[in-house]
Amino acid sequence: MTEPTSVPLVPKAELHVHLEAGAAPELVRRNAARYGVDVSRLFDEEGRYLWTDFSAFLVAYDLAASVFRTPEDFAELAEIYQQEAAAAGSIYTEFFVSPDFGERSGLGYRAYLDGIVEGLRRAEAATGIVGRVIPLVERHYGPERGVEAARIAVNNLVPEVVGFGMAGEERLHAPHEFAAAFEIAAEAGLPLTCHAGEWCSWEGVAATLDAIPVKRIGHGVRAIENGDLIRRIVEEGIHLEICPVSNVTLGVYPDYARHPLRALREAGVRHSLNTDDPPFFWTSVGHEYRMARDAFGLSEDDLAAVTRTAIEDAFCDEVTKARLFAKL
Repeated sequence: MTEPTSVPLVPKAELHVHLEAGAAPELVRRNAARYGVDVSRLFDEEGRYLWTDFSAFLVAYDLAASVFRTPEDFAELAEIYQQEAAAAGSIYTEFFVSPDFGERSGLGYRAYLDGIVEGLRRAEAATGIVGRVIPLVERHYGPERGVEAARIAVNNLVPEVVGFGMAGEERLHAPHEFAAAFEIAAEAGLPLTCHAGEWCSWEGVAATLDAIPVKRIGHGVRAIENGDLIRRIVEEGIHLEICPVSNVTLGVYPDYARHPLRALREAGVRHSLNTDDPPFFWTSVGHEYRMARDAFGLSEDDLAAVTRTAIEDAFCDEVTKARLFAKL
């Protein structure tokens, strides 16, 4: 996505983006032609991803992801994303990746991970942007598969792997069912995050905090529905990985006026600004910061503080954080 000239110039950082969903349409079309995959139904007349509702989005996501098949495919995907983010002023990205997807692709998780890491290292060498990786449980596959994903993740640790989390269909399975998977990751020293409070109510966020020792919540915006929960989040220093454009595009909220970003900020909730599945939602890290300014009234100083909070709550090591802080 080409960044408009009005993108805020402050350094940016994001903690919540799904790697395969960061694939630009032109890259997907190029890989599809290489592998003989028909992706014509994926795009509208302007060449943008085409979907109508959340179920159609998931189908589109899976089709786009299917054209990445080799370590070099994933290296290129990660490298291109990081180069474009760096051009928008971003200095740090944490990508969600899936051991399950690595296995399902036929490539195997380690080869998949090695390709991603190669792309991150190439982008950092070229632009200075730092990339890190958070393996995920895919919730809809169930707790037993979650344990296996956690084992695969901790048996394939490289310096770029900095945390562990869970994504997938939030309306399936209670958080406590995945306690064993998260325990495996925590015992390996990985800090934890978990998607909650997007499609389900504030109760999903509370249940996650009760069941899993997370430091961050992916999305978490529906926590605004319960004042006691918001106070708990503030008191415990829980960080919300907020994705405003995703929330409005998917219909979690009908418009930016009713999105709770401003209320969460006023309550003192720690948060970052993130893209989630950027080209599918016609966004980018630069666009997220621009919307925070234009739709929510954040000043340049506010946006710089958001980036600082993101780096403070990133899962990377302190030496890396010191390098990033030096860029602010």
